[in-house]
Amino acid sequence: TSQSTGLYVHVYTALCEILGSPEFPLLSKEGDITIGGVFSINSQISSPPLTFTDAPEPLKCSRYHFREFHFAQTMMFAIEEINNSSSLLPNISIGYQIFDGCDSNLPSTRAVMGLINGPERTLEKTCSSHLSVHAIVGASESSSAIAMLQISGIFQIPVISHFATCACLSNKKEYPYFFRTIPSDYHQSRALAKLVKHFGWTWVGAVRSDNDYGNNGMATFITAASQEGVCIEYSEAISRTDPSEQVTRVVRVIQSGSARVLVAFLAQGEMEILLEEALKQNLTGLQWVGSESWITAGHLATKGYSRILTGSLGFTLRKSKITGLREFLLQVNPSQDPDNNLLREFWEATFGCSLQSSPHGQTQCSGTERLQDIKNPFTDVSELRISNNVYKAVYAVAYAMHNMLKCGQSGEAVNHPCIWKDALESKQVVKHLRDVNFTLQSGERVYFDENGDPTATYELVNWQRNQAGDIVFVAIGSYDASLPNGKQFTMIGINTTWIWFTGRPQSVCSESCLPGFRQAVIKGKPICCFSCIACAAGEISNFNSAECSRCQLEYWSNEDHSQCVPKVIEFLSYGETMGVLLTAFSLFGASLTLVVSCVFFWFRHTPLVKASNFELSFLLLFSLTLCFLCSLTFIGRPSEWSCMLRHTAFGITFALCMSCILAKTIAVVIAFKAKRPANTVPQCSAPLQRTSVLSCTLLQVLVCLLWLTLAPPFPYKNTAHATERIILECDLGSPIGFWAVLGYIGLLAVLCFILAFLARKLPDNFNEAKFITFSMLIFCAVWVTFIPAYVSSPGKFTVAVEIFAILASSFGLLFCIFAPKCYILLFLKRETSTLEEFSPFIRTQSVSVQLSKSTQEQSSVKGKKRKHGNLQFKYYKICCLFMFQV
Repeated sequence: TSQSTGLYVHVYTALCEILGSPEFPLLSKEGDITIGGVFSINSQISSPPLTFTDAPEPLKCSRYHFREFHFAQTMMFAIEEINNSSSLLPNISIGYQIFDGCDSNLPSTRAVMGLINGPERTLEKTCSSHLSVHAIVGASESSSAIAMLQISGIFQIPVISHFATCACLSNKKEYPYFFRTIPSDYHQSRALAKLVKHFGWTWVGAVRSDNDYGNNGMATFITAASQEGVCIEYSEAISRTDPSEQVTRVVRVIQSGSARVLVAFLAQGEMEILLEEALKQNLTGLQWVGSESWITAGHLATKGYSRILTGSLGFTLRKSKITGLREFLLQVNPSQDPDNNLLREFWEATFGCSLQSSPHGQTQCSGTERLQDIKNPFTDVSELRISNNVYKAVYAVAYAMHNMLKCGQSGEAVNHPCIWKDALESKQVVKHLRDVNFTLQSGERVYFDENGDPTATYELVNWQRNQAGDIVFVAIGSYDASLPNGKQFTMIGINTTWIWFTGRPQSVCSESCLPGFRQAVIKGKPICCFSCIACAAGEISNFNSAECSRCQLEYWSNEDHSQCVPKVIEFLSYGETMGVLLTAFSLFGASLTLVVSCVFFWFRHTPLVKASNFELSFLLLFSLTLCFLCSLTFIGRPSEWSCMLRHTAFGITFALCMSCILAKTIAVVIAFKAKRPANTVPQCSAPLQRTSVLSCTLLQVLVCLLWLTLAPPFPYKNTAHATERIILECDLGSPIGFWAVLGYIGLLAVLCFILAFLARKLPDNFNEAKFITFSMLIFCAVWVTFIPAYVSSPGKFTVAVEIFAILASSFGLLFCIFAPKCYILLFLKRETSTLEEFSPFIRTQSVSVQLSKSTQEQSSVKGKKRKHGNLQFKYYKICCLFMFQV
């Protein structure tokens, strides 16, 4: 429209007043479609003096850059290849205009102005809607590309960069007309962070270009590095326009730092400046990690910088092959255009001669020079990485134009001519660029995402020396941002020890913590500076762990706290010393009881055994044997059956034992409390004793059955009492049942003790009430002491206390009750055998019959013998005592 045309004219004129007149293209060719190119063919710019009285002198660029001229020739080669193609833009020719961006913002801006309308200071009205360029390829730096976009964006001209990597350019709100064939630095910065983390370099230094490329890239790297646990010791910035003092200061900071790894996010210009100063200060011993801007720059490897950079690592684009490019490059010659200053400068810089006579004595070019004999970044096609990006950018414009002009889309015609339009709107070019999707002859697929970026895939290269001593770039890994996290970064092969490092650095602020220790951040220092603190009991850690992790409930840490091992399962076993001793005492007690039983059986016809109630004594010995043996059920690994058996067997056997003693004690008391023997008949009869023993035992059996039915004991892994081991024990199931069983035994023992205490004044010669009393005192003392010891004893000692109580009380009963009898039977047999005449009183179940016979005999004796009869009756009563004593 007329309004937009007027706006363009005013904007362009204002820019010309500010920046000066646009320049002429260095290389150009006419065509139906024109593609502009901006490359940093010279890398240094002169600053003319400003007098503010005269117009400023034109900017002068110097320091020829062969690599950038290589990019420009690659663009020309791609355009020639498309023009010769019969399938891509078949009847349309492509022209080009190539400018020198001089590796600076101001020349790049003037180059864009020249591309828009040529070297004129004003926009002609006839050109307002017919721009002289339809797309621009360039620039080689992010800052230059941003400067170009400020101008080209006004006219909606798409810019496709081959080397501008700043992540900020992915912002489509600010740069809607920007595309690129190189991935964003967002991915490269994250890849570099993963790289340094992979090699364990957690303490690194950083230096960057002080421009959009360096500042944005380093900011992303620092963020990603912190997420990976990598700390930055220092982060310095340099610019090619900085005074030498600033560069010197930066190199001193690097040299004085403790980090042995340096991440250099630098453009080639700043990298060369830094390396020059590094050589002066003899900066060596660093492991360099570089960005794609310089990591495959061959001219850095051929200079004296190789001594510093050998072993460098960095991500770059994958290598590619462009068929016919080398032949095209070798054809470059000043004779192609004798009036072209760029070709003349290239030739003179390449061969170090002058094409014109020089008053300074410079060597005259002979005309026989051959590029085939030269090996420099221009002729080198072994590392076609960025050059391939230029190639793809040109083809992307061609395919966008092909689709926009509807070439080859008429019916069945394959190579149908394109439908030419006199006015090609730049908006349409941008629209079709967003939709391009094609495959090159090499098989590489080219397309742009919603941000105008390609897929981020990188190759990890390592600077190594070959057998000839030259630096070569060896691919040792890759990074693909399209893969899931964790699979993006891969190394070639498993063993990476062959990678060439600079002294194999260990760049850490603090030495790694060994397994069993954790990192503790030192106050006031970065997280990578830490001290190592041992893990607590039950916790483990791996190598260089930030935290200790607690083992699961059934596991415990080993001595080194490096791994969790199953906890020691503790129970009273037969294999340990305590188990062996308790088992031995238990078997000894059972054996001793059997020996006493044998003694009683051998002397079963003696008055002493008969007087002790042969049947009840053997039942008591049998129960004592079971008491000794039931302690064995407490030893060994608890199981479901052993848990139920140990407590019930203990309760029933001790109830039987106490019932037998109670029956004996009652019989003794009743016998001696009687005035005449006839009164003892109903109380001392054997059936009554059997009934009392059976009833007392059955009551305990009933309690045990209720316990086992309602809440039986079961094996239980106790992890609460001891954290470092598992105590395998029998849970009572119902504590009420356990204490009821124990309380019933205690009740029987107390009754026995009371009755024995009542019989304490009986005649001493045949009275064992004092031994019953003493045995009950021992029994009660043991079990009263057992209660607090049982509750407070830990682990297997709880079971040991219970076994000890069983054995101690059993031995107390055995020795106190049967030891005196065995002594009499074994050592005093002759003296006791005279009592055999009283055997009738011992053998019969009815004592009253025998006693009545003796009474009749006494009445027939004369009165003078009455006194002797009374004494004899008293002696018979003593025999009756012996019969019923325990």
